[in-house]
Amino acid sequence: MIVLIHPPVAKPCEAPAGIARLAGMLDCQGVEYHLLDANIEGLLHLLRMPVPTEKADDAWTKRAFRNRLHNLALIKDPAIYRNFDHYKKTVKDLGRALAEVSPHNVVVGLVNYGHKKLSPLRSADLLAAAEKPESNPFYTYFRSRLHDLFRKKEPSAVGISLNYLNQALCAFSIVGFIRREFPGLKVILGGGLVTSWLKNPGWKNPFSGMVHDLVEGPGEYRLLQLLGMDAARRETWSPDYDALPGGSYLSPGFILPYSASTGCYWNKCEFCPEKAEGSLYVPIPANRVIPDLKALVDKTKPALIHLLDNAISPALLDALSTDNIGIPWYGFARIDRNLSDPDFCVALRQSGCVMLKLGIESGDQGVLDAMQKGISVETASAVLKNLKKAGIAAYVYLIFGTPAETKAGARKTLEFTLKHIDCIDFLNLAIFNMPVCGENTPGIETRTFYEGDLSLYIDFIHPHGWDRKSVRMFLENEFRKNPAVSAILKNEAPLFTSNHAPFFVMERSGRAGS
Repeated sequence: MIVLIHPPVAKPCEAPAGIARLAGMLDCQGVEYHLLDANIEGLLHLLRMPVPTEKADDAWTKRAFRNRLHNLALIKDPAIYRNFDHYKKTVKDLGRALAEVSPHNVVVGLVNYGHKKLSPLRSADLLAAAEKPESNPFYTYFRSRLHDLFRKKEPSAVGISLNYLNQALCAFSIVGFIRREFPGLKVILGGGLVTSWLKNPGWKNPFSGMVHDLVEGPGEYRLLQLLGMDAARRETWSPDYDALPGGSYLSPGFILPYSASTGCYWNKCEFCPEKAEGSLYVPIPANRVIPDLKALVDKTKPALIHLLDNAISPALLDALSTDNIGIPWYGFARIDRNLSDPDFCVALRQSGCVMLKLGIESGDQGVLDAMQKGISVETASAVLKNLKKAGIAAYVYLIFGTPAETKAGARKTLEFTLKHIDCIDFLNLAIFNMPVCGENTPGIETRTFYEGDLSLYIDFIHPHGWDRKSVRMFLENEFRKNPAVSAILKNEAPLFTSNHAPFFVMERSGRAGS
């Protein structure tokens, strides 16, 4: 018997795909398991706490606490996605209630977790969190929950899925509690963040006395090995969401997360974490994905499908374009020949596609070539226009400050954005971070970025003097201040960003349930 835990804090709008995938594998192998989404349960626990006496006189706090149950119901109501201002107020009030029940040195948010003294980038701080789990704001929740669960289920092992930095301190608080109260349990740590740690060429395990095993990558076969089972047989498993609290998530209906692959089929982009970490591309054949999705739709009755792939493969896009699953869907796609065909985009829309996330990154062809993106500015332009005509929303990602970019190149990106402003529904602007495990680039001098032995990135001296401060000033004073760009940026759903964006698209155009 193994218990799989998804720790706080991550976006509580959809079920955790990682432990659901492991559950599907364990079920096929006949292994007893229990899933615990401690993220959604923990956040709801905090949102039900009484208003602190010393903060009861603050008008905003009083309103946030008075309306919190109503606001939790509103965030699940499709109608609120027709009124963006009402939605923003609801999200902010829920965040206010969480912040006000946080201890003085911690700020808990709907999608984040911050500590004034402890950093998830330092292993010593994670171990400190494990040494004093009672200092964690979720402690009263997980102490009671885990005591009750472990007494009933009597597991031999606990697996904790750690994917994001915002989860790290809470995950180690849970680890510390388990090691102190249930020392006989084997503690296994896996997930995306753990994989990034293990891929670091300078990795030395600082957690050997606290965690029994660290698992790299997707983890199914390694988990079977740790449970003493044969892991040689290669097959795929459908995720199992039955054991998760589907009605608790903060979205207007169940979002079905689904991974049709691990890694990235392109896997050539310079400085991409997938390439830097040497992740292999392993797809599920498209002719198996479609029936799998249909079976999951029948079981979970979702309002939306979220395809989690780093980029949906051309083969899967082809399959989706000819077979309507019956549920709206969205995900990341590369700019490619398929999307440059207007008829193909129409077919995708008819299949249920409501939004595509596109990593265009730059409007400067020289920068795209240096990044080995494998796309052209002209093709990106055609794709955006095709998606607009087909009625598919475009969620565009741009990145600034890469080693090949200059200020002139950044201005080309601004020009490209303005030229296609009527085709862009949402914008995500990011400043480039160089992965710590990436290849050394000739002529680029690197240096420490964040202090901490678990840092995922390193700083570098930009060859063109286009440093982070200069990039930040450009974004704030020139890019974001452009009236047309500013109008697009205001479409961004606070905190939930792209995870809730499709609901606004669907409600705005009456496409819900298409």
